[in-house]
Amino acid sequence: MSEPNGTPAPWQGGTVWLTGLPSAGKTTIAVGLAERLRSGGHPRVQVLDGDEVRAALSAELGFSKEDRDINVRRIGYVAGLLAEHGVTVLVPVIAPYALSRAAVRDLHAARGVPYVEVHVATPVEVCADRDVKSLYARQAAGELSGLTGADDPYEAPVDPDLRVDTQHRTVDESVRQVRALLTARGLA
Repeated sequence: MSEPNGTPAPWQGGTVWLTGLPSAGKTTIAVGLAERLRSGGHPRVQVLDGDEVRAALSAELGFSKEDRDINVRRIGYVAGLLAEHGVTVLVPVIAPYALSRAAVRDLHAARGVPYVEVHVATPVEVCADRDVKSLYARQAAGELSGLTGADDPYEAPVDPDLRVDTQHRTVDESVRQVRALLTARGLA
């Protein structure tokens, strides 16, 4: 891309919010997409993993509905700041409540920052089989409560920009599907 005078155009940033149950594949897709974007010459990509950002910015929060909302809004705020400065921000985070996700979308819209919501739609049974962090096993053993999708609600997006069914797609196919959306929106 270049400006009419031949100078490189500033890269447009945006936020790609990947929401879904624990072990749905959100982070796997985000990391794969980041690698593909970087290898394709995309100048600025940042993955804001929900667990890592929670530990850094929201360590004092628990897992009540209010605390989860605060955490999601904080992550959304940071994503918006980065995106506003030309970074493509990939945000794999559970974000179980529709109102919290809507607040993040609205924040981006108010700033004129591109935002796409990707629902990583993996059935809870498949997530429990994957159980990347042993959360479902710990919940089943009574060692953990408040697990999203098991004994705490997950409000699946009604109308996401993209729904990725990871149960029937490889990681590479899922990454390509998200990248195609970004390309269509001028973000990749």
